[in-house]
Amino acid sequence: MDLILWRHAEAEDGSDDLARALTRRGQQQASQMAAWLRLRLPRDYVLLASEARRSQQTAAFLSKSYEIAPQINPDASVEEVMQAVGWPDNDKTVVLVGHQPYIGRLSALVLAEQPLLWSVKKGAVWWLNHRVRHDIEQVRLKVMMTPGMLTSND
Repeated sequence: MDLILWRHAEAEDGSDDLARALTRRGQQQASQMAAWLRLRLPRDYVLLASEARRSQQTAAFLSKSYEIAPQINPDASVEEVMQAVGWPDNDKTVVLVGHQPYIGRLSALVLAEQPLLWSVKKGAVWWLNHRVRHDIEQVRLKVMMTPGMLTSND
């Protein structure tokens, strides 16, 4: 299974967390990352976004066809997120557009088997791969990409 954890791009401040929209910079971050992903994703990937406006706006730069999954809202636990994406047994590539802190916690748990909080920049992707080789389960970090890595002026 390939799981791409994509943190929503930069969003406006606001008291209604689910209503916060992307900033102009966030729109640029999402557009650039979507273009990078589009060249690398298989045709049959699944795209999930939380109920947060900023998550859905980020996802829409990749595809207008995405599934809204309340299980990956900002207050979700790592366990809820893993269940929502079917980790590690899903046979599809899943792109999850979500939030900190669970993206950092999930990454630390599956890569280092530690309950740590790793920092994940806004708009960044962590591309994880689960496979079994020679009867041994393996989790690999295929790519960690930030929006700033896609532009020469950042």
